[in-house]
Amino acid sequence: MNELLEKGSLRLKWAFEHMPVMQEIDKKFRKERPFEGVKIGMALHTEAKTGILAITLANGGAKIRLASCNPLSTDDSVVLALQNEYGLDVHAKKGETQEEYYSNLNKVADLKPDLVIDDGADLIAMLHTTRRDSLKKVKGANEETTTGVSRLRAMAANGKLEFPVISINDAKMKFLFDNRYGTGQSVFDGWMNSTNLVIAGKRIVVAGYGWCGKGIAMRAKGFGASVAVTEIDPVKAIEARMDGFEVMKMADAVKDADAIFTVTGCKDIITGKHLAAMKGGCIMGNAGHFDNEINKNDLEAAAVSVRKVRDFINEYKMEDGRKLYLIADGRLMNLAAGQGHPAEIMDTSFAAQALGMEYVLNNHSKMKNKVHDLPDSIDTLIAEIKLRSMGIEIDALTEEQKKYVSGWEEGT
Repeated sequence: MNELLEKGSLRLKWAFEHMPVMQEIDKKFRKERPFEGVKIGMALHTEAKTGILAITLANGGAKIRLASCNPLSTDDSVVLALQNEYGLDVHAKKGETQEEYYSNLNKVADLKPDLVIDDGADLIAMLHTTRRDSLKKVKGANEETTTGVSRLRAMAANGKLEFPVISINDAKMKFLFDNRYGTGQSVFDGWMNSTNLVIAGKRIVVAGYGWCGKGIAMRAKGFGASVAVTEIDPVKAIEARMDGFEVMKMADAVKDADAIFTVTGCKDIITGKHLAAMKGGCIMGNAGHFDNEINKNDLEAAAVSVRKVRDFINEYKMEDGRKLYLIADGRLMNLAAGQGHPAEIMDTSFAAQALGMEYVLNNHSKMKNKVHDLPDSIDTLIAEIKLRSMGIEIDALTEEQKKYVSGWEEGT
């Protein structure tokens, strides 16, 4: 227990030391205490960087209750440190059953939070359905991911969203760095930790060419892989091709794939028909939020035997003798089999969460019950703090230049 606690404590301290934007926000919150008396319910991947966000909000006066947004993404050492060293109310463990997962989300709802931070929108959906007893107190929320934002926009379009939500995912200081560089690096942390196999020389298929897919494809190419992309969006498909990647249908891509990474936010990207055509030895991993991108029911139905061959890998033997492999039970491989995004990347994402939460607290009464963008002024502030921490100075427009770019009469 003491060894695990020390491990979690060191991970939190290391993360904080490499999150300079959050350090500045922590100083501001300690001084101003903007969340004094405010209850914040959180459902996020419960690991070191999330711990820094929770600690920062608590230092701003908030009463925090935190659960995981994924049954396999928790770092138990961090949970122990948050509970014992920082006195935070955390309900999460790695390897939760479905029952435990929803029980922990219910404990967050039991807090009757004033504000909510969600990742994937399971907590917000729960508040609008089975836990409506806790809904009325909620002033507003933040949502971290593409998947969650899509769900919430659907709720809003159907008139079902009953409080305002800021899409942290669509903040520039989130998706341009977290989704692209964070996912691009952390997926291969999960790959190495689970497989201990090389990327160079392999044929890698990336399903989805959004910002996360772009990051994975870019890093795989950098490692020396031959990369193919599958897409449903014609514009993104052209972009992938002009970025130097092959573009094809999944049914064709699986025939030669050594590894496949799904990162679409949609279900059934790999199904039975793909498994039937898949090259033996193919390793499948998912970096989308939910574990339904690779259809596990089809995989289990097609297999004559299933066995665990490494800590995070199951082998599925097909009737014809082919062996297919699945990383981390099809859940987020970068968190379930790795440590998630780098601290410097989550620095700006969680800065957007912290300042976005403050914005919701101060402005919820003027916000409609829909999904809102993070104000540009907050995005810019985060970028400016990050640049200072990197020792970088940039130019600024002169007054004459400002007049020129905002006018129309002068063309030379």
